[in-house]
Amino acid sequence: MFELAMATPMQIGGGEFLYWAVIFFILAIVAAAVGARGVAGISMEIARIFVLIFIILAIVALLL
Repeated sequence: MFELAMATPMQIGGGEFLYWAVIFFILAIVAAAVGARGVAGISMEIARIFVLIFIILAIVALLL
C-alpha cells in the first residue's frame, strides 16, 4: 500500500513549460515566414523564457 504511493515520481510543472515553449517557437517560425517580425520576436522571447524555466525546474526536480 505504501509502496504504490512512493512509486509515483515527483513532477514539477508536468512538462507544460516545454510544451508551451514548442508552441511559441512554432508560432515564431510561422510569423517570421509571413513577415510579422514583431510577433516573431515576441514569440521567440516567450519560448526562450519557457525553455529556461523548464531547464531550471528539471534541475530542481533531479536534485530533490
